[in-house]
Amino acid sequence: MTRALILVDVQKDFCEGGSLGVDGGAAVAADLSDHMDEQSGTYDYVVATQDWHVDPGPHFSDTPDYVDSWPVHCVAGTKGAEFHPDLDTEGIDAVFRKGQYEAAYSGFEGVKAPDDEVPSGERKLAGALPETDEPLLTLDDWLREHEVEEVVLAGLATDHCVRATALDALQAGYSVSLLTTLTRGVDPERTADTLDELEAAGVELLR
Repeated sequence: MTRALILVDVQKDFCEGGSLGVDGGAAVAADLSDHMDEQSGTYDYVVATQDWHVDPGPHFSDTPDYVDSWPVHCVAGTKGAEFHPDLDTEGIDAVFRKGQYEAAYSGFEGVKAPDDEVPSGERKLAGALPETDEPLLTLDDWLREHEVEEVVLAGLATDHCVRATALDALQAGYSVSLLTTLTRGVDPERTADTLDELEAAGVELLR
């Protein structure tokens, strides 16, 4: 069975010191690097998602409720949107950027970044993805092109973008598992409920 590791939003703004930092986010970045090194033969592909906001409307707020609205974060082309420096991006095969003009929690709402920006990290793209006559490749498109049947998720944050990506992966028909020690949530209680929800939905929790 062809297997892909999906790294969800391991970005500077979602780690300590970022505009929307999650406790333990930097440790997740470093631990994921170790995991990919130690388990390099386990995955056929490694892909990553990025929040990549241009003008996401009410998703950004000066008075956020931390449920549907949030402080400004991961603005396209800024340092905060880059992958955390402790995440080893060398082995990433493709990056999918989401949320240019909407909230877009799920990686399956993202479209493939240009090949010359994979791995990302330099401020090469200062706004929306470039206009093209070619159809934009989604995460689902890419996984199907590469005959992936099983996806393993890790990253940030458990109770938001990891949750949405996992549920969409299930709906799309993939076998889905979650590396629970390599993800962190925003709210501890919501995170615990999310893990129960994902397990009940059919996600295998790898502890």
